[in-house]
Amino acid sequence: MPDTPTPPGPYSRVILKLSGESFAKKGERGIDMEEVVHIATQTFRAQQLGVEIAIVIGGGNILRGAQFTAGNSSIHEATAHYMGMLATVINGLALQDALESVGCETRLMSAIKMDGVAEPFIRRRAKRHLEKGRIVILAGGTGAPFVTTDTAAAQKALELEADILLKATRVDGVYTADPEKDDSATMYKDLKYVDVQQQNLRVMDPTAIAHCMEHNLPIMVFNYREDGNIERAVRGETLGTRVTS
Repeated sequence: MPDTPTPPGPYSRVILKLSGESFAKKGERGIDMEEVVHIATQTFRAQQLGVEIAIVIGGGNILRGAQFTAGNSSIHEATAHYMGMLATVINGLALQDALESVGCETRLMSAIKMDGVAEPFIRRRAKRHLEKGRIVILAGGTGAPFVTTDTAAAQKALELEADILLKATRVDGVYTADPEKDDSATMYKDLKYVDVQQQNLRVMDPTAIAHCMEHNLPIMVFNYREDGNIERAVRGETLGTRVTS
């Protein structure tokens, strides 16, 4: 195995959480490969610095399980959540090809058994892929309904012993209000887990925050659309909003 570079900052292994919306242009649905390749290029450059990267992806650009409410009796809510998990696998396939198109070695792993397109998620195997310098894409959420991909990201970060959970968003960090709707919103530089819970801030879902708080796993929320920010994040530079104990 070739020698890997020494990590450039405090993190040796990170989980990068990407929403499904990051795969489409703002306000649109589906997959825009120009957007996907932009993320792939940034991520590959960050990985080349010597940091092991696993990516947890959402599927909201294709389908959200929550869009099928109890009022839609033709699809059971659990079925709708499984459909959402399959959407994350579709995104994973697109991201895998985008990463490989820029020269990165990858593995797509799914929490739902899907041998024809992805490896099953096995913790030891995923860690070995990371140690060999591959970017690991984690699809299928947790494999169970009624659980968000935010919570899946927190769980995978704990399973794979990541140093930090990087939450990539369309805005620069966590704000007092939605900055896309409220011009007076101001951004937090640092937050405590309890502040997020008490103020009901939109960082990640409550279960994900609880997992991170219980195990003292730091979270960084930052804008992935600004070129180079994924590299800055893995270097540990001051960026976006940092959530800790």
